[in-house]
Amino acid sequence: MNQQLIQILLPLYNEEKEVFPEAVFTRIRGQLTEQFGGITTYSRAPATGLWKEKEDKTVKDAIIIYEVIAKTLDQDWWRNYKEHLEKIFRQDEILIRTWAIQVL
Repeated sequence: MNQQLIQILLPLYNEEKEVFPEAVFTRIRGQLTEQFGGITTYSRAPATGLWKEKEDKTVKDAIIIYEVIAKTLDQDWWRNYKEHLEKIFRQDEILIRTWAIQVL
């Protein structure tokens, strides 16, 4: 059966390098578990994201990855949820990526 694997990359720190409260992550995990029936969290060691903000400036960020599986991809729901996360984390963009997968 084909399904969608959806990953959400969330920052651990704000622009002032202050850690976001654990309650924020707990609430998001609860929302996603309720919506999709389960969640995988990659949080043992924060992942590191690097990107070029300008040609001469590379930005580094510590992130946590949340992953859910959905039967279908509701793009409107995800677009709204992404905007919600961008407000919570005060980010210009939260990266959400998806893959079509086959669960054996």
